[in-house]
Amino acid sequence: MRLFVSDGVPGCLPVLAAAGRARGRAEVLISTVGPEDCVVPFLTRPKVPVLQLDSGNYLFSTSAICRYFFLLSGWEQDDLTNQWLEWEATELQETESLADIVLWGALYPLLQDPAYLPEELSALHSWFQTLSTQEPCQRAAETVLKQQGVLALRPYLQKQPQPSPAEGRAVTNEPEEEELATLSEEEIAMAVTAWEKGLESLPPLRPQQNPVLPVAGERNVLITSALPYVNNVPHLGNIIGCVLSADVFARYSRLRQWNTLYLCGTDEYGTATETKALEEGLTPQEICDKYHIIHADIYRWFNISFDIFGRTTTPQQTKITQDIFQQLLKRGFVLQDTVEQLRCEHCARFLADRFVEGVCPFCGYEEARGDQCDKCGKLINAVELKKPQCKVCRSCPVVQSSQHLFLDLPKLEKRLEEWLGRTLPGSDWTPNAQFITRSWLRDGLKPRCITRDLKWGTPVPLEGFEDKVFYVWFDATIGYLSITANYTDQWERWWKNPEQVDLYQFMAKDNVPFHSLVFPCSALGAEDNYTLVSHLIATEYLNYEDGKFSKSRGVGVFGDMAQDTGIPADIWRFYLLYIRPEGQDSAFSWTDLLLKNNSELLNNLGNFINRAGMFVSKFFGGYVPEMVLTPDDQRLLAHVTLELQHYHQLLEKVRIRDALRSILTISRHGNQYIQVNEPWKRIKGSEADRQRAGTVTGLAVNIAALLSVMLQPYMPTVSATIQAQLQLPPPACSILLTNFLCTLPAGHQIGTVSPLFQKLENDQIESLRQRFGGGQAKTSPKPAVVETVTTAKPQQIQALMDEVTKQGNIVRELKAQKADKNEVAAEVAKLLDLKKQLAVAEGKPPEAPKGKKKK
Repeated sequence: MRLFVSDGVPGCLPVLAAAGRARGRAEVLISTVGPEDCVVPFLTRPKVPVLQLDSGNYLFSTSAICRYFFLLSGWEQDDLTNQWLEWEATELQETESLADIVLWGALYPLLQDPAYLPEELSALHSWFQTLSTQEPCQRAAETVLKQQGVLALRPYLQKQPQPSPAEGRAVTNEPEEEELATLSEEEIAMAVTAWEKGLESLPPLRPQQNPVLPVAGERNVLITSALPYVNNVPHLGNIIGCVLSADVFARYSRLRQWNTLYLCGTDEYGTATETKALEEGLTPQEICDKYHIIHADIYRWFNISFDIFGRTTTPQQTKITQDIFQQLLKRGFVLQDTVEQLRCEHCARFLADRFVEGVCPFCGYEEARGDQCDKCGKLINAVELKKPQCKVCRSCPVVQSSQHLFLDLPKLEKRLEEWLGRTLPGSDWTPNAQFITRSWLRDGLKPRCITRDLKWGTPVPLEGFEDKVFYVWFDATIGYLSITANYTDQWERWWKNPEQVDLYQFMAKDNVPFHSLVFPCSALGAEDNYTLVSHLIATEYLNYEDGKFSKSRGVGVFGDMAQDTGIPADIWRFYLLYIRPEGQDSAFSWTDLLLKNNSELLNNLGNFINRAGMFVSKFFGGYVPEMVLTPDDQRLLAHVTLELQHYHQLLEKVRIRDALRSILTISRHGNQYIQVNEPWKRIKGSEADRQRAGTVTGLAVNIAALLSVMLQPYMPTVSATIQAQLQLPPPACSILLTNFLCTLPAGHQIGTVSPLFQKLENDQIESLRQRFGGGQAKTSPKPAVVETVTTAKPQQIQALMDEVTKQGNIVRELKAQKADKNEVAAEVAKLLDLKKQLAVAEGKPPEAPKGKKKK
């Protein structure tokens, strides 16, 4: 291979340093050329550094060349390096990583003179000096700078274009209208090449397995949703917190052709079940049978694509739980101790932690549970609660002693720390999962009781404890294993195979400790090579309007009620994923549901896909027309490809809500493309105009086909409907590559096109708001400060929303036409004013603009 570099070009610094890492692994011929020499034959501008591979292909991105050399040197890719934002969080690694080398080269012109750095950035200076003294970096600097120091860079840097000033740009907190990214000729050329290959680029479909089992040499993805309690009906927050989020990732994994198994089931043991059985006059088993069916029906209606939806009341659950316990006991990780417990004399039973409520001893929260406070998150022993009450009869329980078994977590803490040290770097654990886990470890782990004085549970196989069962949070997480064992007798190929299996676990944040600490400690102590979580994905909480979901008060939408609203399941899925509480708590809002349906789905996504298909049917007899791509069309291909790749990057990191925005962004690009090119007018013009109308229509309908596949994880029914309307070839429906392909070539016949979405009416939404409002309005008056913000009628909000959409189209068209800056600025000002009016109409107080005024 041949590396082309040039004197005085900063980008040559990191590639030469990286090439030093690959010395001895490959033969690299280094050629020095002038900065104006055209090395790559298909580029119109000079470009160095360039790496010409033995195959004849070229790499001319500094990062790509560095990555290639590091891979040759034996470096294994990791997500930590690939995420530039995480570089800052690691406080500048002192090891020579790929990120370090690339950043060292980029920052060299500035950091080589320490006078530029304030004292506050001493860590940055230390990092830079450490790298600069390493032999590969020293050689790179000598080659590029020719002993002239930083002055050698001046001629090259002076020729680079100055960054364009942001003149006329209004200062505002509102997000700007989406600007198209600047593209390189390389990116455009690669997008066109991929597009032209079309369906032939698709790999063969993975053969279907039954049962699904790990395959050597493939990526094997095991996905679990936190097991829902069987004794209640899940509300929208429960659904988005685990099963729906996991379903999106499972569907995405299958589109990537990863070998994927997605499982869940009902958690059926414990006092909660006994109490529910008592309330309904049924046996615990009858309660489990009844509510398991209710859960399964709800998830089926929401189109959750489980490979297995099982339950924990099985012989396999008993066998596997008792085996793990025996292994822990044998290895000295189980303790015995006397426990003071709360017993309700009125109910004549010891009370499970979750059936005791009282005042938190740490923060004073008045509705703390007997095991954990939802407000401060601290673990609680039920006897520590102030003013405890039995949640069943509201009487005050008494304290009694009982002998119990404990998992010796302090003895396992070192193993856990070592495992976390290996697992967390480069993983996709959500920040809240990492924070919760670290906060527990910071306080030091305590022995954890794993038995309870109950009858409904997994029996404890130890003499003297025959009248006890395992605590639900010791054996509930083992339910994942037993549910898999009921699916296949080869379950150990998934659960005792950490070398080949990538385990993703989805849950709400209150379940994190049991998945990040309790089960890993149990598995590590059992010493049986169990598969442990690779990526722990935890959401925050979803609230309902201004409060919490409450079945007893009739507040909020529960799973069995959503089916009766007349709103399709895919609309529920879309909205819940749009507001998914990823970084902080979020709230379901009926008004917002109406706005998102009518704007994002009806006016944006549905409008674009319907128009693209209708143009094919109306103007070209239902056959995709010939496409002759102009440079503008090729740029659009590259922009769509860029957004598609962003979608992949986000979903690979399980940033589900943000990836949904990429779909809507591509749809907006498509709408803008149609508006600017006006195929309905061109079809009536000259031969050249009719050809242009064909190209625009063909490209638009192919974007619609791409969107149908990207939508599949989020809105599977809508996705299938689009694919049926477009008669998308089956292979293109099941595989999503990172490039935008022409999947509907010229001459392809589409089917009958019809609208995808229906408008939600104000009266309909107001009726549903009243129906699911319960007594919340009376019991939870809004603070006085909220009353000062007036909210417009839904009709006024809808009208303003339409005006914002219309004005946004005007701004986009002017930008696309490269209109005069003053004209664009005037229209942007109108748009911002309309957005401000809309914010006020929705009851959001307008914020003062931030930032410095222009002098």
